[in-house]
Amino acid sequence: MSRIYFNCMPFDKEDVTLALESGVDGVIVPAAQVEHVAGLSRCAVWAAEETPLAELNAKADEEAVLQRLLAGERVVLARGWEVIPVENLLAQSDSVLAEAGTLDEARLAAGILERGVAGIVVSREGISDLKDIVAQCKRILPREELLPGVVTRVEPVGLGHRVCADTLSLLRKGQGMLVGNSSAFTFLVHAETERNEYVAARPFRVNAGAVHAYVRLPEDQTTYLGEFKAGQEVLIVDYTGETSVATLGRVKIEVRPMLLVEAQVQTEDGVKTGAVFLQNAETIRLTTPEGEAISVVSLKVGDRVLCRLDEAGRHFGMRVREDIREV
Repeated sequence: MSRIYFNCMPFDKEDVTLALESGVDGVIVPAAQVEHVAGLSRCAVWAAEETPLAELNAKADEEAVLQRLLAGERVVLARGWEVIPVENLLAQSDSVLAEAGTLDEARLAAGILERGVAGIVVSREGISDLKDIVAQCKRILPREELLPGVVTRVEPVGLGHRVCADTLSLLRKGQGMLVGNSSAFTFLVHAETERNEYVAARPFRVNAGAVHAYVRLPEDQTTYLGEFKAGQEVLIVDYTGETSVATLGRVKIEVRPMLLVEAQVQTEDGVKTGAVFLQNAETIRLTTPEGEAISVVSLKVGDRVLCRLDEAGRHFGMRVREDIREV
């Protein structure tokens, strides 16, 4: 995960305002301006005098930067850095900061070793790209591998507590959350982007399933739907496997009639079976391989829906390796 900072040197008040409104995680300003700028927004404000740039022109430069990082010093790799030296630093430090002056440079920094540098410092040359850099590089997430599953069972199961996850974002058709009875087999539960004659679309919402279900989070983690909390970051996935992050604004847990949905996925190792419990209502939908939203009310045996397979085994949402079977 890469955080985004803007280097406002030389200082310009309007540029600071633009950076803060763009959603940066912090700004770099002259020491004399730190206290004033810190009163404008709850974000990091660093003094330029304490945030030096370091050139990476030779192996000796790389080794010198590493020693400074390990000593706890804040150092920014100046523009012109190359990927291999940055990879070497990332392998030994979680505090690497890299300067970027364009969207392409920022994307590159955010994707190194699939996790990116700790922070991208956008120079004055990149101010015209700043909003795009924040939108596209705040967090570069790996794609999810989604597979078509064939529905084998759809059955009413009585009442249960279900979780509505309302985000701070407007989701689009084809997007949703990965939810399932097991972390090893999840379904792409579609956001409420579709309207009908009785209910308006609520594209910020995913009616995600029963409280006990696993839901996939950023950083290869999971949690139970019943443990969702406002302010928590959640993983949004679209039908192509592209991912993004949204923040929960509200969580609604209510008793509703539920459906059990089971599906099977054919793999090279055989057939995998999984299940999910969803509210029995027309507005709750799964996602087809074509990105269409299919209502659980009209779902039938033989329909194809998108699923994700994984290895079973989680402890407090973190991946563990142990002999475990979830049914």
